[in-house]
Amino acid sequence: MVAKIIDGKAVAQHVRAQCREETAALKARGVTPGLAVIIVGDNPASKVYVANKVKACTEVGLHSTVYAFAADTPDAEVEAKILALNADPLVHGILVQLPLPKHFDAKRVLAAISVDKDVDGFHLYNVGALAQGETVFPPCTPYGVSKMLEYENIPIEGQNVVVVGASNIVGKPMAMMLMQRDATVCICHAKTRDLAQFTILADILVVAAGVPNLILPQMVRTGAVVIDVGINRLPDGRLVGDVDFEGVRQKASYISPVPGGVGPMTITMLVHNTIQAARRQAELAEG
Repeated sequence: MVAKIIDGKAVAQHVRAQCREETAALKARGVTPGLAVIIVGDNPASKVYVANKVKACTEVGLHSTVYAFAADTPDAEVEAKILALNADPLVHGILVQLPLPKHFDAKRVLAAISVDKDVDGFHLYNVGALAQGETVFPPCTPYGVSKMLEYENIPIEGQNVVVVGASNIVGKPMAMMLMQRDATVCICHAKTRDLAQFTILADILVVAAGVPNLILPQMVRTGAVVIDVGINRLPDGRLVGDVDFEGVRQKASYISPVPGGVGPMTITMLVHNTIQAARRQAELAEG
C-alpha cells in the first residue's frame, strides 16, 4: 500500500474559490471584509507568515492592513491599537501574530481582541465555546485539518483518532472538533509513556508535536490516515514534519506532506473566518 498524498494546496484553492464567491456577494452589499494584522518585533518567520496571510487576503478580494510594532513596544500601546481596531467598522477580523516578545502577556493581549473579530479563534470565549460545539470562529489549523478530511471524504464518525501534541493552538481544539464529529479521541503529549501503543490504534493520526521523525512506520496501523501538522527546519535547511514521510507513506492510506499539507489550509481558514466575521457583522447592521 502506498498512501494517497493529501494536497493541501489543492484543498486550499478549492476553499479559496468559495471564499471569492462569498467576498463578491458581500461586496455587492457594500461590505469589503477587512483583516488587521498586528506584528511585534523582527521575527523572520513571523514576517513570512504575515506576508503570506496578506497575499491570501488579496487573492480572494479582502482588504488587509499590517500594523508593525518594535520589539520593545509597551504592552499598553499594542492593546490600545487592538481596542481601536475593535471599534473600527471597516475591520472585521483582528490577528496578533505569535509569538510575541517575552515581556508581553500574550493571554492578556489576545483577550483584548473582540470576540466578534477573533478570527484566529484564540479568545477564551471561542475556546470555551468550542468545548460546547458553539464556537464563533474555530482555530484555523485544526479547522483546516477538518476541511482536508472532508475534502477527501474520509469518515470521522466512530473512528479511533489519536492526536499527538496537546497545545492550545492545535492539539486540544483538534481533539474537541473531532469529538464533536463522534470520533473516539485520545490525546498524547510529551509525558506519554510508550507513544507507539497509542498511535498503532489510530484510524486517523494527527501529529502536532514539533519533533522531526517522531512517528515511524512501525508506530502506524496499516491503512491509517496520517495528518502531519509539524513544521521543523533541519540543520541542512530542509523543512520536515513530525512524521517519517517516506516510511509511513508505505503503510498509510492517506498522508499529508510537509510542506504543502496543513500549512496552506491554516491561512485559508483565517481568510474564511474573516469573511464569516464580515457577514455576521453585516447581518447585525441590517437588523
